[in-house]
Amino acid sequence: MRGSDGKAPSKVGSFLEGFLEKQGIREQVERVGVLEEWSERVGPKIAEVTRARSVAERTLFVEVRSSAWLMELNMMKGRILARLNESRPEAPLEKLVFVLSQDG
Repeated sequence: MRGSDGKAPSKVGSFLEGFLEKQGIREQVERVGVLEEWSERVGPKIAEVTRARSVAERTLFVEVRSSAWLMELNMMKGRILARLNESRPEAPLEKLVFVLSQDG
């Protein structure tokens, strides 16, 4: 089946990827995907006391339930960052910032 321009139709995913690339935001969209992957990547124990909040540039901000966990996670930061970047070699995160949750 051909479109009105005589070319075969392209898949929406291919079109969207090309559009994001042209706009220069494909990598950032990939990085933001970490918000949905957070629990799976860090495991249930860490996921229970944290919430991946936002991605700005190449930095992921994560809320942590208690100051004790905040200190513990800061010591594990390098390992966690490596685990998160396994699924995004073309758009890695460079920094992980843990902040104490205001919810307590």
